[in-house]
Amino acid sequence: MIFRLTQKLAKKIGETPTSCLPPDVNPFADWTGHLFTVERVQYIILTNTPSLYSIVFPGRGVTGHNSFLRESFSYMHDFMAGDGNEFFFRRFIEPRMNEVSFSKSGDRSVLGSMNELILQTKYYLRSRGLSPFEAATHVNESPMSYLGHQHPAKAFRNLKIREVNAAVV
Repeated sequence: MIFRLTQKLAKKIGETPTSCLPPDVNPFADWTGHLFTVERVQYIILTNTPSLYSIVFPGRGVTGHNSFLRESFSYMHDFMAGDGNEFFFRRFIEPRMNEVSFSKSGDRSVLGSMNELILQTKYYLRSRGLSPFEAATHVNESPMSYLGHQHPAKAFRNLKIREVNAAVV
């Protein structure tokens, strides 16, 4: 399981990833995280790197990598269960929870798309008064140019596990 961290989030949890890992063969286990603020309240957005499917939760109480992982997996499970994606969590994410690697966030296209998702999330949190769960539900239904104008929720459900070809001797 890979968590690609922006510098801001890496600093908050006390991690200093030194390299950018290649994509995980299990696309459900490859996430990019960023920290942002709305009206002096910190939030963390976790975005599935290949699909842009995003989860938003408060950053309060996240003070190190252990609390980051605990909160991330807890909110990930709760959000995905509420969004009809609990099967994907149980089948493809939960078995990888003990194999976590931190990486630099390297794909500028993903980061640019995340910034767009964050702007939308800020609007839903500040102007519409929605909860982080509700805001994430809305942004996951927004068409994204990175996905060929498909929305992240659909892209997430359509992800496929890549097979690793074994060398034939």
